[in-house]
Amino acid sequence: MAISENQLETWSHVGSQQQSAATYQAIKSVLEHPDAPYAGRGIEVFLQGSYGNDTNVRGSESDVDVVICLADVFNSDISGLDPAEKEAYEANRLPAKYGLKEFKSEVVAWLKANFGGGVTPGRKAIAVPGEGNRRASDVLACIEHHRYSSYRSPSDNRHHVGISFMTADGDRIVNFPRQHKQNCTSKHQATSNRFKPNVRVLKNMRNAMVDEGFLKKGVAPSFFLEGMLWSVPNQNFVAGYQQSFENYLHWLERCNANELSCANDLYWLIRENSHVCWNMQNYQTFLAAVRRYWNSGHR
Repeated sequence: MAISENQLETWSHVGSQQQSAATYQAIKSVLEHPDAPYAGRGIEVFLQGSYGNDTNVRGSESDVDVVICLADVFNSDISGLDPAEKEAYEANRLPAKYGLKEFKSEVVAWLKANFGGGVTPGRKAIAVPGEGNRRASDVLACIEHHRYSSYRSPSDNRHHVGISFMTADGDRIVNFPRQHKQNCTSKHQATSNRFKPNVRVLKNMRNAMVDEGFLKKGVAPSFFLEGMLWSVPNQNFVAGYQQSFENYLHWLERCNANELSCANDLYWLIRENSHVCWNMQNYQTFLAAVRRYWNSGHR
């Protein structure tokens, strides 16, 4: 017995937008203020995560995820270059005098000066507590990352631009949020605007599964659910939510999971021992649990 179309349609609705938009503007205006200690450096402030991608759902994922990226300096991945290209890159590389550590310290100090002592650096992001109508926010201080595919000179090269940051444990994490957002938008358009509502259906279904004991919290992060559905062929997203769910779940249960990509199309979705990939056990656990939940007709 499948979950009703009415329930799935309700789950497809986007979460709070107006309050989140106002929160983002409040955080952005502080981060871009001309009196900030890093003012004058090349920075970019933008959204990532569920709100930034229009896949946020009601009653959860309430934090607004804001990125402040220092573009004046960057770290690089040159593993895709041949020896001559690597030599050319190293010959033109200049060490930075101001980097991520100094930048993040100044961002933390500036946020505390504007939002109070409740501002707390976490393992990855800086937590800014909500107040009044402003939602809680996570601010990620990072620098640019360049993944090179060719290099002859600083003006003659090809590379993907991502972000790079350090965790409190000392691990460097590289990701590509702009590509993720752009690819999700393209997928949405290519599926007659069906992709994002189906992502929201699946996120709400996951939340219900956790609440009802079908799945442990943390097994299926939203980032990976978006990547999983992004990998599903477009023709599986049809007019009805029940049929779409049956289509993509059937496809996912039979595909080669090792060939699925994250929505940024620059990382594999499933690999072991990676900060930016899902592990196979959690992926399989989620698929099995969502099949049980669907067949149970709990809603």
